[in-house]
Amino acid sequence: MKRSIAWFGLLCLWVIPAHAIDPHPLTTLRQIHALTNDQASQALPVVFQATVTYYDRALFGLWVQDDGQAIYVETGTSAPLQPGDRVQVRGITQNSFRPIVISSDVTILSHGNLPSPVNASFADLIGGDHDCLRVAIHATVSAADRVNYANHRVIDLQLIMDGGYIDALIPDNRAASLNSLLDASVEVAGVVAAKVDGKKQLTGAALYVDSLSDVRILSRPAADPHALPVTPMDQVLKGYHVRDLTRRVRVQGSITYYLPGTSAVLQSGDRSIMLLTQTEQPLRIGDFADASGFPEGSAGYLALTHSELQDTGTPAPVAPRAVALSDLRSGGYAFDLVSTQGRLLMAVRETSEDEYVLVSGGHLFSAIYRHPADAINGPVPPMPHIPLGSVVRVTGICMFYGADPLDRSKDVDMLLRTNQDVAVLAPPPALNVANLVILVGVLLVIVIVACLWGWALSRKVSRQMKAMARRVEAEAALEKRRSRVLEDINGARPLNEIIEQITELVSFKLGNALCWCELGASLRLGSAQPIPRQWQTYSHEIAARSGPAHGTLFVSVDPLSSAHMDAVEALSMGAWLATVAIETRGLYSDLVHRSEYDLLTNVYNRFSLERQLDALIRKSAAEERQLGLIYIDLDDFKQVNDRYGHQAGDLYLQQSALRMKHQLRPGDLLARIGGDEFAALVPNVHNRAEVEEIARRMERCFDSPFDVQQCLLHGSASIGFALYPADGATVDALFSAADAAMYVVKNARKSKESSQYSPHIVPHS
Repeated sequence: MKRSIAWFGLLCLWVIPAHAIDPHPLTTLRQIHALTNDQASQALPVVFQATVTYYDRALFGLWVQDDGQAIYVETGTSAPLQPGDRVQVRGITQNSFRPIVISSDVTILSHGNLPSPVNASFADLIGGDHDCLRVAIHATVSAADRVNYANHRVIDLQLIMDGGYIDALIPDNRAASLNSLLDASVEVAGVVAAKVDGKKQLTGAALYVDSLSDVRILSRPAADPHALPVTPMDQVLKGYHVRDLTRRVRVQGSITYYLPGTSAVLQSGDRSIMLLTQTEQPLRIGDFADASGFPEGSAGYLALTHSELQDTGTPAPVAPRAVALSDLRSGGYAFDLVSTQGRLLMAVRETSEDEYVLVSGGHLFSAIYRHPADAINGPVPPMPHIPLGSVVRVTGICMFYGADPLDRSKDVDMLLRTNQDVAVLAPPPALNVANLVILVGVLLVIVIVACLWGWALSRKVSRQMKAMARRVEAEAALEKRRSRVLEDINGARPLNEIIEQITELVSFKLGNALCWCELGASLRLGSAQPIPRQWQTYSHEIAARSGPAHGTLFVSVDPLSSAHMDAVEALSMGAWLATVAIETRGLYSDLVHRSEYDLLTNVYNRFSLERQLDALIRKSAAEERQLGLIYIDLDDFKQVNDRYGHQAGDLYLQQSALRMKHQLRPGDLLARIGGDEFAALVPNVHNRAEVEEIARRMERCFDSPFDVQQCLLHGSASIGFALYPADGATVDALFSAADAAMYVVKNARKSKESSQYSPHIVPHS
């Protein structure tokens, strides 16, 4: 639908005086079609006559046709328009996938006949050349459902044409039966409506049909679908057959994002495209690349699957566009290299990625840096320390989720290319300590004034009172700082900030001496420069309860000051606080990781999977979406442990988990739920075939042998899946359905020779 066009155009029509309209408006559809989108965006006046071919008051959508040309008119008219009406339309042009018209002035002239439909093939529909025309197509009905579309009920006919699938949407009168349409060969007459993304790029097409009378049955199926012989559930694949003639296409552009083994993004001018690829060859961001793959648009955006890329080595960097978050949410910058600003609310380090949660304009969004595959199993690069509350600029690839036919605002994330794509623009708000110092200063002035008023009593008493006031204030401030450190240790404040608090506490106790902390070989926190030459430096080891020390705490003080005598005591207190902070935070992080991840394979455990599956079920129910659950059981895994030992079995499990993770999409989740059992959660899918394709990829990833202890281990897996809500509406129901589907596959395999599927070892050649 083209409802993404702003109502601002209609408002303009209502407020522009008649004498302001150009006296020579466009008068034919052919003249409007001849406009470019840039010309149409200038709001040129139009006055033309045409025949109504389809009208939907709820969506403010009107399709008209004249002399073999057709156009879409967005209108809020109250006229009782019917197909076949001859109308006069006054309005202005607007850019879209093709030029359209915005009008609030539609006048009925007469009633006549609809124009004869033009015979169209699937290539005609998907190519966009027949957009808005009334056409006739020949197809087979694969499904006929009553659904809620754009807040009103319609009949959705899912049609199979020679070349692909298309939906025909018909107003639902609730009287007609749809059973007779299943598997029937039909001729359908209706108006072609292009499906476009936020960049006004064509991603598909639908057919808008006035009524069921425009669906003519050419031939009925040989048998009633509900009278077919019952097929045993474990033999339903006998009816499966796919013939995919999708052609490989080639694109070129600059590499703006690359995650080896998963995806890449190419950008050329204001166009960009996501490439799904398994290649792990070295590609350099900013180089010009040549790529090919198979087009895919069912998710609401353009992408290439099974892609292959070649880096030409020619630098062609793309400068990021500075865009506000509100503009990103429109979908017009999908997969573009952009930058935007926000205030940092949270920074989370995970095994596979770093996530920065930011807020801008009242909306939350995430900037995600995904660790390379070689970093997941090895040392993870340090996460840059950015104080919470800082205003930052993030630069990366704009990602959005959800293919909304009405093009409403979408959820936005940003994929960072490196962990340096987050730049601090402004520090967090001033700390309360500064305000406290000001308050203490004001109180001190008041005390001094009060002492001056009592000067006549005794100079000695006055000096004692002032000394006592300073000592009390210093001790109170010291105790307050120490309490704040202990509170933050048990809170959510980052460890680096707590260590800096400790150095400030020691410095404060010693009269603003220089204090710093060294953790490891490279991390230094606190203030260490410059150190006056005559000052004396002390150090204290930050001990660990077991193993080597965590680091060292240093302080440099003036040997002539009174604080010099308290340096050892202050260092001991600071080192003890640092030990408590480091080990408390480490214990908490370890407990969280152990509670959510399987320690052997480093994938999620059953608890995490069930918790996220339960949350996704509730979300999918509210949004009427589907999700898939894939159940994987490694065949004959016990034989690996029995024959070759548990160490070989553990290596086999780890390599199997890594391979299966590479077959999943971004956003999918893999978990180990038993000894040799895994499950994959696949959210936001459109049909059963999409889940089945992912399951088959996971099954095929076992085709190559596993290198385990200088031997080649050949393995396989039995895989079944379930679809929400078709196969179950609860966590237990989905697990039971997926488990049952897996056992169907496993029992079928057991009927064959066990050697064909059993893991076995072959020495390296």
